[in-house]
Amino acid sequence: MTLVPVDDVWIRVECDEHVARELSEYFSFDVPGAKFMPQFKKRYWTGKIHLFKLRGHLIYRGLLPRVLEFAEQRGYPVTNHVPFNPHMVHGALEALVETLPLTPRVYQLEAVLSMMRDKRGIILSPTGSGKSLIIYLLMRVLDEPTLIVVPTTGLVSQMVSDFTSYGMDIEDVQTIQGGRSKDVNAPIVVSTWQSIYDMPKSYFEQFKCVIVDEVHLAKAKSLTGLLEKCTVSPYRFGFTGTLDDMQAHRLILEGLFGSVTKVTTTKQLVENKQLTPLKVKLCVLKYPETTCRDMRKALYQDEVEFLVTHPTRLEIVSRMAASAKGNVLVLFNFVEKHGKPLYQRIQELAPDRDVHFVSGDVDADDRERIRQWVTNGEQQIIVASYGTFSTGINIPNLHTMIFASPSKSKIRVLQSIGRSLRLHESKSHATLIDVVDDLRIGASVNHTFRHAEARVQYYSAEHFPYTMLELDLDKWVDVLKNPAGRSQDAKTNA
Repeated sequence: MTLVPVDDVWIRVECDEHVARELSEYFSFDVPGAKFMPQFKKRYWTGKIHLFKLRGHLIYRGLLPRVLEFAEQRGYPVTNHVPFNPHMVHGALEALVETLPLTPRVYQLEAVLSMMRDKRGIILSPTGSGKSLIIYLLMRVLDEPTLIVVPTTGLVSQMVSDFTSYGMDIEDVQTIQGGRSKDVNAPIVVSTWQSIYDMPKSYFEQFKCVIVDEVHLAKAKSLTGLLEKCTVSPYRFGFTGTLDDMQAHRLILEGLFGSVTKVTTTKQLVENKQLTPLKVKLCVLKYPETTCRDMRKALYQDEVEFLVTHPTRLEIVSRMAASAKGNVLVLFNFVEKHGKPLYQRIQELAPDRDVHFVSGDVDADDRERIRQWVTNGEQQIIVASYGTFSTGINIPNLHTMIFASPSKSKIRVLQSIGRSLRLHESKSHATLIDVVDDLRIGASVNHTFRHAEARVQYYSAEHFPYTMLELDLDKWVDVLKNPAGRSQDAKTNA
């Protein structure tokens, strides 16, 4: 095997065809749920992701260590022509730190040194760990034309605000969002994915460094396509608070950016008083036996439809939101059949509180105004879709979150939790209310209850203590009308 660099995205593996077929199989992965997708059903697709391209013998450059591992396992001799030229920045980094208005944490400096050594990589860093400072330090010590890509317009503004607070001249930063010009006139460009993904390959040749925030979202085809256009960008860095457990997804990201480095954990940040502790309340709604029997063989989609349109469940979640103290974020998954009815009922139950509604139909400027309103206010309630407020939204004085829609996505759960963990003088801890729907009967376990079990595993892994209160569905409304004494039924886990 001979490994030849093609550009900063791809390497070519020169080898016999039987070795190429082995590589193709080694880097092939089944996509979970593929059998339910139209392309699979119509036999247009095998349900697999192939990271090694048989045509051209190409593979992402970031997967070089795994290609070498493949060869070692099989005893294949390797000639490696892919250069490794570490970028050492100790002196420049020390000088830069002296100019900052704050002192970086040790793990932030270690992250910069690690990334610059390899010229690429993914930093796994939870919400509140100060990733914008890590990005700033990377840019400044590198001192090359840099493209920073973020998923939302709100994060564009937030990123630029953070950079200027660290000491960067505002004239050195250009933003691209909405209908703004894409002509580059500054050394640092911060853009949304949507604004530039359809630009030609030649456009990206002006950037020597590409940094992607919330990189876990880069599995979307349009986003990987954008990154594949950055063929002359030797410096490539990704940032995220969490990665899902799908191996193919992780390897795609490694291929585009490099290996993953976990710089700290939420538990460590809480212990160091850099994040607010979280208390999880699992509110288990036990449905009548007749209902459980009727739903016993329901498909997942039908079960979810039943739950989010159930009038008693809607009343319970609405009362939870209306009675919660401080600023509250209610997250839902379906706008018309769940989000809007929740919003309307919460308004009725809390006439003396400001209640805001956010979905994909609310433009970015209005979302930012709502965020600012809540940030500067008290006793505010936001009813928002997961897609709009689960990632990249910073509200330090957020006191309570409610998961109103069933979900098992690890990324969605942990990213959403991150919205509530910022420190603020108004709170000693944050509270997550997780609504669990129990339609079990006999040995039969319903779909959304299994998803709740998955969420509990995430809470345990992150060391979030949780309590559980189980009540029959009809009793929940009475408890919420008269909450005295309900805590005695709770079960606690650390």
